[in-house]
Amino acid sequence: MSDHFEAGTTTVTGAGDEQIEAYAATPPAERRHGGVVVIHHMPGFDEASKEITRRFGAWGYASLCPNLHHRNAPGAAPDDAAAAARSAGGVPDERMLGDVAGAVAQLRALPTSNGQVAVIGFCSGGRQAMLAAAALDIDAVVDCYGAFVLNPPPSEHGLSMTSLRDRVGEINCPVLGLFGAEDRFPSPEEVAELDRLLSAAGNEPQFHTFADAGHAF
Repeated sequence: MSDHFEAGTTTVTGAGDEQIEAYAATPPAERRHGGVVVIHHMPGFDEASKEITRRFGAWGYASLCPNLHHRNAPGAAPDDAAAAARSAGGVPDERMLGDVAGAVAQLRALPTSNGQVAVIGFCSGGRQAMLAAAALDIDAVVDCYGAFVLNPPPSEHGLSMTSLRDRVGEINCPVLGLFGAEDRFPSPEEVAELDRLLSAAGNEPQFHTFADAGHAF
């Protein structure tokens, strides 16, 4: 790990060729490096998500976290933008895919890129990362306690998310999953089913479930 990297707010050309807010961390241009798209959790484009992005920069990866709630409340605080996104039923999948595709392209266009880009997502971002891996040219995906990948959210959550059950077979890159044994969204049963579906499709996911850990451990 190195503290020699640059980080700060930037923009990404996302869905519909719109410029949206993003946060980037870039290691020194001393060698070629891979890229990581960080998909933030439902609480939004917050300091925790930026810290994760910086940590990848410190580890030697060019990292980029697009603000998926940017259009819901431009310039608003993360909590307010997340509330606006939630009141709209969540981030539409096609818009998310356009934003993530723009981030992937931006990372691959860096002169120091080695051409490989992974995506990592947290909570709702875990589901979005898995969808991105199914729909886009991604080299690896990390699902951190992704909620509602297979089972749609309960109605009281107010989120419009469809199951990815019929799409997980389209994921042909390495999959790492990190889950809590005490979590309900996803439950251990849903995690086991996701593991089974990926394996049946010829993937070899590496899933790790941690005892006594709940959601967002």
